Amino acid sequence: MTPPLRLVAVSGGMQRPSKCAALSEHLLELIAEEVPCEQRLVELGQLAPQLAGAVWRPQLPVTVERELAAVEQADILVVATPVFRGSYTGLFKHFFDFIDQDALIDKPILLAATGGSERHALMIDHQLRPLFSFFQARTLPLGVYATDKDFVDYRLQNAALIQRAALAVQRALPLIEMTCHARPAVAAERIAA
Repeated sequence: MTPPLRLVAVSGGMQRPSKCAALSEHLLELIAEEVPCEQRLVELGQLAPQLAGAVWRPQLPVTVERELAAVEQADILVVATPVFRGSYTGLFKHFFDFIDQDALIDKPILLAATGGSERHALMIDHQLRPLFSFFQARTLPLGVYATDKDFVDYRLQNAALIQRAALAVQRALPLIEMTCHARPAVAAERIAA
């Protein structure tokens, strides 16, 4: 029997609770409703003090290394960041600077972001998509962007946004299914190597 997919979300939110983490968790749940998976949420705000000052990966503590390994070994990623000055946060980029450049090749990634207003919605396509193109990841067709007014008590409340999130997951399912079917072949290749 094939083990469940490893689904990991990276939330770039700095606070707890966080709208970014709430959006990440919502997307994790939507995917988990469709495919059997083990879920994990990596909250960068909780890792910030341990990431500060590290320039090379060997300088990182075990707790950060564990989260980096979870991202690299994931079958599917959800990445979400608050918009800061028109782009992803520096902490978000710093974390992904430590990811091995070949670890995300062909990995399906659902892109998401949160911001104060709709004017930053294109950040997903202008900032996040190019970052993950560098990693040769398969960014999924629809990104999910949420504004402050889409949340009540750190829970998604906007019906249109909830519908878009569901559509983003539905559109991602064919690629996720391909990942499910490719896993035994990839595992066999790793064993043979």
